[in-house]
Amino acid sequence: MEKKTKIKLLAVQIGSVIANKERNIMKVKNLLEESLSTLKADFVFLPEVWTSGWDCPSFPECAEYIDSAESVQMLKEVAVKYNTNIIGGSIIEKKENGELYNTMPVIDRNGSLVCTYSKNHLYSYYGCDEGKYITAGKNPVMVTLDGVKIGLTVCYDIRFPEIYRAYRKAGADLIINAAAWGASKKIPWDAMTTSRAVENQTYFVALTQTGDLKNGDKNLGHSMIIDYQGNILSEINKIEGCFSAEIDLNSMYEFRKKCTVLNDIKDTYEVEIV
Repeated sequence: MEKKTKIKLLAVQIGSVIANKERNIMKVKNLLEESLSTLKADFVFLPEVWTSGWDCPSFPECAEYIDSAESVQMLKEVAVKYNTNIIGGSIIEKKENGELYNTMPVIDRNGSLVCTYSKNHLYSYYGCDEGKYITAGKNPVMVTLDGVKIGLTVCYDIRFPEIYRAYRKAGADLIINAAAWGASKKIPWDAMTTSRAVENQTYFVALTQTGDLKNGDKNLGHSMIIDYQGNILSEINKIEGCFSAEIDLNSMYEFRKKCTVLNDIKDTYEVEIV
């Protein structure tokens, strides 16, 4: 398909029911059906671990083989029915050798699974033990859909600016961070997502979950679509639902021509220790 310069984005913020894959799949399907029946979107985005919720011990029971995953099949059907591309947040993927990955499926308008990205950095702090259950992915993945280059990241990846710079150098037009971000870390979330957009002069979808977790913890519930200068184009707080924005790639390209930040990057940044 010929590259469009004005693109409509739709993102879904939910509060997943912990360890209830079937209910979460139905919840997302209903939200997508409701929104896409009235809004024509070029790209749809989902949050991290939306099939299971953020509860590491529940990951094994919610794991799916990617080729036969009920969650991915639902997204394929929605993509075809509404002629849209879907950046499918992440599910817990099970491999034949038993390893589990926190994996983002990407589905095109034809309902084809065009690629996956497995979370490169695993969060195992403050009582979370993702690394105990999940195997880390080995490399970043940038996918081109409708001519738009999209860099894929998941949650804790946001704390590693190197992966975002690599996407920008590779020509990314838009970057997604699909997360299940804790409510106690609002300042880091707001600061880092906006910074990744600004420092790389790219549109950024910062998408997290909302709702309750175990032991009184909560998801943050502050999802945003941010432009290349750090402006919030659309956002949603606390509630479950969909939100949208139209982005203009030509505007971003013109800005990059006027502010050529990447040209000023040095080959090395060896620290002089005195």
